[in-house]
Amino acid sequence: MMIFADIVDFLNASSISYSLTINPTVYVSYIKQFWSPAKTKIANNETQIYAKVAGKSVVVTKSSVRSDLHFNDEDGATCLTTVEIFENLALMGYEKDYDKLSFEKALFSPHWKYLIHTILHCLSSKSTT
Repeated sequence: MMIFADIVDFLNASSISYSLTINPTVYVSYIKQFWSPAKTKIANNETQIYAKVAGKSVVVTKSSVRSDLHFNDEDGATCLTTVEIFENLALMGYEKDYDKLSFEKALFSPHWKYLIHTILHCLSSKSTT
């Protein structure tokens, strides 16, 4: 049986622990200010989002998001082959034959089940927001 301390240890060791644990204050008014005049441009072969928040110009790029969330993956990953996906699923404790790219949360190890559940919960639409 998995205990809460195991989950905390797992998340602390994860490469995305910082992005999962920061707790920034996000104001709805800033989100609206950001997206209403936002424009995208491609410069130096990179898509950039230009916007204003609280009167300040803001430029957001994929690399700035990776840096701000401390992903530590400068090269990034644009596409994974099916073989790479299956290899990493095995590392995550996925317990099913790999016949198609359709996965069940219940077949992951307990640590990954918790993380997947948390991410899905955060990304799901909520009627109270």
